[in-house]
Amino acid sequence: MTVPVEIVLFKRDLRLRDHRPLYEAAQRGAVLPLYIVEPSVIHARDYDPCHWTFIRASLEELRDGLARLGQPLIVRVGEAVAVLEHLRQTYTVNGLWAHEETGNAITYARDRAVRRWAKAHGIPFGEYPQTGVGRRLPSRDGWSDLWEARMAQPLTPDVERLTPLPDIDVGELPTHHTLGLAEDVRISAQSGGEWAAQATLNTFLHQRGAWYYRSMSSPLSAENACSRLSAHLAHGTISLKTVVQTARARAAQLRADHPDSPWLRSLRAFDERLHWHCHFIQKLEDEPRIEFESLVHQYDELRHPYDPARLDAWTHGQTGYPFVDACMRALMDTGWLNFRMRAMIVSFAAHDLWLPWQALATARPCVWLDYEAGIHIAQFQMQSGTTGNKTLRIYNPTKQAQDHDPKGIFIRRYVPELRAVPDSFIHMPWLMPTEMQRKLGCVIGKHYPAPIVEHEAAYHAARTRIKEVRDRADTIAETQAVLARYASRRPQPPRPPRRRKHDTSARQLTFWDED
Repeated sequence: MTVPVEIVLFKRDLRLRDHRPLYEAAQRGAVLPLYIVEPSVIHARDYDPCHWTFIRASLEELRDGLARLGQPLIVRVGEAVAVLEHLRQTYTVNGLWAHEETGNAITYARDRAVRRWAKAHGIPFGEYPQTGVGRRLPSRDGWSDLWEARMAQPLTPDVERLTPLPDIDVGELPTHHTLGLAEDVRISAQSGGEWAAQATLNTFLHQRGAWYYRSMSSPLSAENACSRLSAHLAHGTISLKTVVQTARARAAQLRADHPDSPWLRSLRAFDERLHWHCHFIQKLEDEPRIEFESLVHQYDELRHPYDPARLDAWTHGQTGYPFVDACMRALMDTGWLNFRMRAMIVSFAAHDLWLPWQALATARPCVWLDYEAGIHIAQFQMQSGTTGNKTLRIYNPTKQAQDHDPKGIFIRRYVPELRAVPDSFIHMPWLMPTEMQRKLGCVIGKHYPAPIVEHEAAYHAARTRIKEVRDRADTIAETQAVLARYASRRPQPPRPPRRRKHDTSARQLTFWDED
């Protein structure tokens, strides 16, 4: 007689706390906690070795935590349905439990196949939301209320004990090498795991985040002042509900004890960005096609064909614009950038280099440690001007450098070729006199590239090309339909009028994870 089990399928929810599938399964019988390393997922175009480094560390901690409860995590390599079917041949599967996920086309197809498998074998499949993203919504009306209701629900109780499964092979945690992945060279990337997630939240809310609202834009201050929870939210080592409730409890305490504290403004800004987290993922949930097509599809014709040499220069931080190159190299080193810098490098690639967002989103390959398909895709599209937003976001990379790295500290950290360049030329080294270049050992075009494009000319060309498409009757009609379906219904506070400039961007209306 086979052993009856409840299978809990861990995906992007690598934690014990506030884990409803695990809790529900544990109330019904012996739990088989399962993580499947799927070749189709890890070898996809949007997967990077840094993802596996973070996930593997999280799985090690999760396995230890489950072992203390009585049953370690089971790890298998293979496609989901094949792995589940093999387990069904060994155990009596009384139930399958998992969180809902909004991912790429591969994981979307996987989840549908798993549902078909469960239905074919009469296995109840319990799926639970873990964010504010809703399934099969008829419209965005009432979406903010749904988000608030989800975030207000009590945290799921902890599981106190699991029944050990006799004689089961828990499986080895594979290495990058055994999976056929390149080694991860990002030694400066964040560590995974639930303990690190909780510690990161606590230090942000009690130590690092006091000046978050005014420090998030510069890469010099954002590294410490931003919450740095985006990777943990993306891989589920902490739940969004935990973050929201903990942050709001901290704000309530401050309002009572220190009503004039600068913390309150920072926590309001942080809370707003937690809303935007799900707002953007909801777009992919509602329209899976936007993984491959522009939200307003008329814009797909704009940037094809494109120059692959420009894409290569952008991905390797060799554009000749020091701040852009520093940001790209920092991303390659750490897997993270603050929001404004992400927006700037995508704007530069889309408008100055005239590259399609589809090529940018998976370049070299997808090196963002906090990669969340819905947010990532929506942001690349928005910064490229393909979503129908009224504001065209084109950043001036030199002005951004002068505003957010005036002394060139960040530039010199990541572009060592420019370390000897004086402050007066650090943002535009191509303006250095030839003799000065030789004396400093930084000859433009030899030791460091000349600008790949001229920004002002590229800016005006991009505006003209986009306007030609934007003003067409078919584009206007589709844009109106898109905005009616996907625009945020959340009331926005009144903002003072301000002069529009092409080198500033919509910091109020955009969000990349939590920044």
